[in-house]
Amino acid sequence: MHRLAAPRRLAQARSLSTAVKASPTVQKLIRQHGIDPSRIDATGPKGTVSQMDVRKAIAAAAEMDAADSSPVSIEIPAATTYLLPVDAVPLVAETSKKELLGYYKTMYTMRRMEIEADKLYTQKMIKGFCHLYDGQEAVGMGIEAAATYRDSVVTSYRDHTWQYTRGDTIKNVFGELMGKYCGSAKGKGGSMHMYAARNNFYGGNGIVGAQTSIGAGLAFSHKYRSDGGVAFALYGDGAANQGQLFEAMNIASLQKLPCIFVCENNKYGMGTSTDRGSYDTKYYARGHYIPGIQVDGMNVLAVREAVKVAMAYARQQGPIVMEMDTYRYHGHSMSDPGVTYRTRDEVSGVRKARDPVALVKKWLLDMELAAPDEIKESSTPCFSIGAIEQAQKLEVEQAVKAAVAAAPPPASELTRDVYSGAYGPPRLCNL
Repeated sequence: MHRLAAPRRLAQARSLSTAVKASPTVQKLIRQHGIDPSRIDATGPKGTVSQMDVRKAIAAAAEMDAADSSPVSIEIPAATTYLLPVDAVPLVAETSKKELLGYYKTMYTMRRMEIEADKLYTQKMIKGFCHLYDGQEAVGMGIEAAATYRDSVVTSYRDHTWQYTRGDTIKNVFGELMGKYCGSAKGKGGSMHMYAARNNFYGGNGIVGAQTSIGAGLAFSHKYRSDGGVAFALYGDGAANQGQLFEAMNIASLQKLPCIFVCENNKYGMGTSTDRGSYDTKYYARGHYIPGIQVDGMNVLAVREAVKVAMAYARQQGPIVMEMDTYRYHGHSMSDPGVTYRTRDEVSGVRKARDPVALVKKWLLDMELAAPDEIKESSTPCFSIGAIEQAQKLEVEQAVKAAVAAAPPPASELTRDVYSGAYGPPRLCNL
């Protein structure tokens, strides 16, 4: 999902040249095929790696990849539908070891990012509002698993990990959080204003529910261009009562726009429970004339399969509503302890019973697709959950260090991004 930046590729090339005893031609072959040097048996003179050694490693990697891509079936919770057949969403998801490992790696990284954001906010390195996404990782990962960068996403202020899954680096996400020039908005936007238009991610919006109208506009763009893309407009249960949401649904229906309105029902709009804030809590059915799907938003495969159905409908028929039954572990924002309107036992109970990251880990371990702590010796190599967690934890920590050391925006940026193409000197007061 994330391409290596040029400096990182160069660093890898340099490290490879020192780690592998091989000619430049052979080293280039290793890089081209992305072969792990530790998996190459060197049979050349004085322990050098030959082209034949690399070819054998490539064949072995292809064989392993084929085995890792073998289909695995997993039962998923039944979805609830509105104005759609009751069996519209399948009860079994087909996946593979390779997919599940990819989901786990990404979701664990998302979790670690928000844990580090919590620490940085506590240390006053992140200022202003900061809304965390931990607990809701299966929603983001499930949508990304079904969609591509051709499809547009616009969300609320819980957008840190969306910036990551839409192709940006972890360093840039934390750079934006801390007001650094390397950030996605040059450090000027902060937590609520991530942005990656190159991969059709349009934020990050601080005004409750405003992103739903933008989502309808993005869907109009997809239809106008006939590019086959759909737009995901994500909002919370608290925003589900905003008038502009229903205006967006109305115009999307009139124009038959490929828009998927996604309500992330994490049970609390700020400090107000859904039962106290909404007369009708069946958010998937509140589009009235628009079909809806309610899905277990803590199960990445359930989300993925439901999103596939929604995308197919949106392309052919027009807008559809999805409700993700999910939960947030932190308070509404970092300024909210999150325990005045709910108990600690409630939060810990959800963690224990429904944690989305732990569920993927459970699948991998129960089906013996991965080892818990260390790679076990066998004829079929088994990936290590512990190794994945350690590597991703280290990657996030290193990204945080790099972002902390990054520079803030230069003074010349003060008057930029106000008017298009106008970069005049700032107007000084009282002079």
